[in-house]
Amino acid sequence: MSWKEENNCLEREFKFGDFVAAFGFMTQVALVAEKMNHHPEWKNVYNTVSIRLCTHDAGNTVTDKDRKLAAAIDKLAE
Repeated sequence: MSWKEENNCLEREFKFGDFVAAFGFMTQVALVAEKMNHHPEWKNVYNTVSIRLCTHDAGNTVTDKDRKLAAAIDKLAE
């Protein structure tokens, strides 16, 4: 599955073997997002992490910041 652009955001869902794996992934993403100073909207339900990316400072639209963070998240998920 890849990122979908909907409602001026990039959206993607990631599935893992269990809650611990999903939470570990979120921790890795949090560290990258903090370094980039660009933070996702997300939720976690058991083994599933749903992420939405859009740049609020740019009027809630998709920017290069979102695309760069999405690419970094994809690398973490590999």
